[in-house]
Amino acid sequence: MSTSSASSMRELIEYVAKSLVDNADKVEINEINGAQTNVIELKVAKEDVGKIIGKSGRTADAIRTILNCGAAKQNKRYILHIIDE
Repeated sequence: MSTSSASSMRELIEYVAKSLVDNADKVEINEINGAQTNVIELKVAKEDVGKIIGKSGRTADAIRTILNCGAAKQNKRYILHIIDE
């Protein structure tokens, strides 16, 4: 995946996360690039973790689906880790 595609995926996740949480200023994203798999660490405030995960993990699953759909054409895989501060 090109650098611009990877950064646009990062920007997309940042936009989605900031739209869901109350403390948008505490959203941090760290991306770890591998040969076939990229890991995105999404750090949010402790009180916002539930909003990112969603009921029964539905919101987190939806975010992961978006990541994997965007990466499928480039034969990449994304893993999303949600971290609370």
